[in-house]
Amino acid sequence: MLNETPGQTISAATRDRVLAEAKRLGYRPNSAARALASGHSRIILLVLPEWPLDFSMRAHLDEASLALDEAGYSLVTMTPHPGGHALPLWETLRPDVVMGMMPFSAEQLERIRASGVAHIIPDASAEEVSREEQLGFAGGPRLQVAHLVDRGRRRLAFAGSPDHRIADLVQQRRALARESAIDLAGAPLRADEDVTETSVARTISDWVDAGIDGVVAYNDDIAALVTGAALRAGVRVPDTLAIVGHDDTPIAKLFVPSLSSVRIDSAGLGRYMAQLALSAATGSAAPAAGPESDAVLVIRETT
Repeated sequence: MLNETPGQTISAATRDRVLAEAKRLGYRPNSAARALASGHSRIILLVLPEWPLDFSMRAHLDEASLALDEAGYSLVTMTPHPGGHALPLWETLRPDVVMGMMPFSAEQLERIRASGVAHIIPDASAEEVSREEQLGFAGGPRLQVAHLVDRGRRRLAFAGSPDHRIADLVQQRRALARESAIDLAGAPLRADEDVTETSVARTISDWVDAGIDGVVAYNDDIAALVTGAALRAGVRVPDTLAIVGHDDTPIAKLFVPSLSSVRIDSAGLGRYMAQLALSAATGSAAPAAGPESDAVLVIRETT
């Protein structure tokens, strides 16, 4: 009765009395038992890289969680740590779907499959997925380079982040910027360095001496760091040095001068990932990526 099994012959009056007493006693169905019986936990496990939980990531996770909640599913996240000893959540939660923000290693895939998870996204290892597929919605660096070229800039530099947690993502954007510089500017990047608060002043000086006239920044934080250092050194932005960031986070609008940037619809991508997980969990057709997959250039004062 409490499980609402169809075909029961219990009278409505008896049913109402039992349900009222269960409510008075605070009875709640055992979700773990239900999961074992039905084979569905209604949990989506999202495996995150060891990235900082920045503005874009929070928007992505918030929207994915809301979309799944509306469908009756819970989103749980985990971040595997090198040398960690905690039991992976795919072994303890028995999620309906395990998703990765980045492709899993072959070893991770083997362990997830061995735990009995029926649906894994992506279901190929990082070694089997091409770099273009791994990048996913990553047209931003090409937009950055194209915008600088449209502004007449030809001697371009890439400003990266030394944060080891995002080394893979920095390298992906760097690789795309390099390819785009050759395709669109007709020359390779003239300079390519990670910048920090202590190194950026020297980097700007070297770049200006080398005739660098456009900077592709890994993200808006790096763009702000480069812009601030350039202005303190008396370098005119954008006349001498044009700078474009990535992610269009709040700092891009608040910084003075405001930062040109690439906008990614993080919330839209969160909804898309939720729909992708739901299609795997329910056996429905996979969603097609829509406008949320498009990177959009936002032009402001630094270009």
